[in-house]
Amino acid sequence: MQLKLSDYVLWILLALPATLMLFQFVNDTGNAHKLLHPSGEFSARILIIAMMATPLRLLFNSRRWTLWLVRKRRYFGVAAFGYALLHTVFYIVDVNSMAVVFNELWTLGIGTGWLAFLIFLPLAITSNNSSQRVLGRRWKALQRWVYPAALLTLIHWIFVHNNLGPALVHFIPLALLEGYRIYAQRKTTPAASKTGI
Repeated sequence: MQLKLSDYVLWILLALPATLMLFQFVNDTGNAHKLLHPSGEFSARILIIAMMATPLRLLFNSRRWTLWLVRKRRYFGVAAFGYALLHTVFYIVDVNSMAVVFNELWTLGIGTGWLAFLIFLPLAITSNNSSQRVLGRRWKALQRWVYPAALLTLIHWIFVHNNLGPALVHFIPLALLEGYRIYAQRKTTPAASKTGI
């Protein structure tokens, strides 16, 4: 896939917060704990943007900006994984003990985070045209695993912070849009309802 100038600009914008976080981390590894929350939030927010692409296209009758979002959603998906990876690195550095990491793995808040990350991994690796061609119809089925990953991310957010409000503020708009997507696609013909995630 040939990148245009606008694609490079988008990548720079998506990478800018991560660059600032890494700069803070390199200059003071003690900042790992402070960077846990923002890196996780950026991952969740960018994931939500990527998942909103199709329902927004349906809701706004394929306006130009929604078509742009659909075309770029893989970029947002990969960026969401990048922030999730950064979040994971900050967590491991902050805990500074693999024994603690293993023990916390069995708690609901941390365990759901790891499960979400493991699901995101193959989605990010196959988020390219070559993988799409190789996998064929299986590619779309694989990418639909983003839905359980998003649900696990929501549970992770709620139980890690023991706070329902902020997580729901972010995920309720996505849930409403996904509900509308299901409703709108059921009203169309079977051929027209086979849209992407």
